[in-house]
Amino acid sequence: MQRIISLYTSYRGSEPAATQPIGGSGSNRRYVRLSAADGTTLIGVIGTSVEENEAFFHIASTLAANGINVPAVVAVSADRLCYLQTDLGRRSLFDALQRGREADGCYAAAECGLVRSVVSQLPRIQLLGQRGLDYGKCYPQPEMDATNVAFDLNYFKYCFLKPSGIDFNELRLEHDFQAFAHRLLAGSALPQGFVYRDFQARNVMLDADDHPWFIDFQGGRRGPLYYDLASFLWQASARYPSALRHEAVEVYLKSLREVLFEMQASASDGTRLSSAVERELDPDVFRSRLSDFVVFRLMQVLGAYGYRGYFERKRHFLESIPPAIESLRTTLAGCGHLAAFGELHAVLQKLTAAPAEGDAAAPPSAALRVRVFSFSYKRGIPADESGNGGGYVFDCRSSNNPGRYAEYKTLTGLDAPVVRFLEDDGEIVRFLDSVYALADFHVARYIERGLTDLMFAFGCTGGQHRSVYCAQHLAERLHRKFGVSVELCHREQGIMQVLS
Repeated sequence: MQRIISLYTSYRGSEPAATQPIGGSGSNRRYVRLSAADGTTLIGVIGTSVEENEAFFHIASTLAANGINVPAVVAVSADRLCYLQTDLGRRSLFDALQRGREADGCYAAAECGLVRSVVSQLPRIQLLGQRGLDYGKCYPQPEMDATNVAFDLNYFKYCFLKPSGIDFNELRLEHDFQAFAHRLLAGSALPQGFVYRDFQARNVMLDADDHPWFIDFQGGRRGPLYYDLASFLWQASARYPSALRHEAVEVYLKSLREVLFEMQASASDGTRLSSAVERELDPDVFRSRLSDFVVFRLMQVLGAYGYRGYFERKRHFLESIPPAIESLRTTLAGCGHLAAFGELHAVLQKLTAAPAEGDAAAPPSAALRVRVFSFSYKRGIPADESGNGGGYVFDCRSSNNPGRYAEYKTLTGLDAPVVRFLEDDGEIVRFLDSVYALADFHVARYIERGLTDLMFAFGCTGGQHRSVYCAQHLAERLHRKFGVSVELCHREQGIMQVLS
């Protein structure tokens, strides 16, 4: 942190009046918001790779020169590992769409408009934004090639498929992987363009007028245009309804045509769109080819979720697996041509036919009543109304407190930004692993012995962030795993819920 403060001080001529860590993404990069006394802010970035940072600097300057809304890099440290960039605000597209996600994908008209607006910008980023881009400076490679695709497919195999326990013939699957990679990379008449690689709602910031700005493109490279569209519209956690996806693809095609004609008009040799390109712009042809990339992207995402969830034990990645599998299931229904990849097709069919986590849980115990509380130690431990003297009480105060940061003061442990903060920090995850071991054993024994009442309580300073997160996750786990009725009370938030 001191390095970024020193860079800020050198650039601004004075130390920041305040610093605030920003919840990171899946990378090792660290972000901090640095505020001056007058309220102006910059974002400090601490990277781990000079090459990755250099890629970001070059791509950002190239995109900006071509009229794409991206942050400006204003200062770079001598070792090229830290830099300052303009602050695009606190509101991402992901945040703006929260209501629609929580309504199981029932998006309001304004929210649908935001999605369409962002998708309409994508062809401009991909084709016009790449003018003057030196792909040799991209990190870790200049283009999306067969090695790149093979890496992602094997990521899916080793980090998700094998841990899932689904049986498959590894040699035949490897042959299908190679053939599928060739299908993805060859045969398209559309020009290749800049592939963002992580084009998703969290990487789109919205200004006061809801204009989109784009961040975290340091992994970009040359590749097929379809990849980013599939990544964005089939992002598992977004829960976009099929009708919105259909409309957004139409918006993308319209914008793509406009960009291609703009490129054609500016070509000095009078180049015209070929018949092959015109044929691929047909909506049915385009959607068929897009479906291959949707399947590929969902496999890649499941690999990432498997690694971050099964191996790094980050819970919100595990919770994203069921919607990703559901997206894969609905996509496969329209991909009969994938049957040509025998083993791959069979594996995906088995995967999407398998019960979701929790479907095979133990039968419910009608006798056992579990009560789970979150509370503030300032107001004391919740009273036990059963007369049994209470049960487990867990102190969450050893974990990093989101309430210390202004960004989270009005939120609770139920809100996505707080969840990401706690899980990226990791302390609360390790804490809960120990709690789960005790709770699972205790609940199983209570069921075996026919006992009727069990209480768990989680306390923290204010009963708002850490205790709420822990209580919610334990309650959901016990209900899902054992089928027991759970009465959940977030005492200081005035929230009561029964999981039955």
